[in-house]
Amino acid sequence: MATVEKMPMLAEGYEKLHADLKRLKEERPQIVDAIEEARAHGDLSENAEYHAAKERQGQIEASIADIEDKLSRAQIIDPTELSGDKIVFGATVTLMDEDDKPVRYQIVGQTEADAKTGRISYNSPLGRALIGRRVDDEVEVSVPAGDRYYLVSRIEFI
Repeated sequence: MATVEKMPMLAEGYEKLHADLKRLKEERPQIVDAIEEARAHGDLSENAEYHAAKERQGQIEASIADIEDKLSRAQIIDPTELSGDKIVFGATVTLMDEDDKPVRYQIVGQTEADAKTGRISYNSPLGRALIGRRVDDEVEVSVPAGDRYYLVSRIEFI
């Protein structure tokens, strides 16, 4: 029997997915109306509005199914309840890069990742390299731009 893999995420990531799901479900009736209106125009074989509405309906239904799957497998983790000296999901990590400049990342779920805001997925190359490390550990990461080296200088659970 197949096991269902839990999907770790922060509470705010869960809430964002829930809001996206609600928005998509609210859009469903509008798409049905658009399909009915386009169908009333006659010949469906050359009806661009009908085909566009049907395509959008398919996108919405696929997105709803995907989000519902993620929500059903969600394992909400509160970083403030975590502690320890190892980097785990939810930890905020300060690293020193090769130029001794500090960079700060929080290890988050795939749906919450946004490198521009300092949030990296636990599945990203850097996220995978950091999990389980401690302060003063050196980390080598292979990324498309080449190998990068970091020193773990601080681990926080905030």
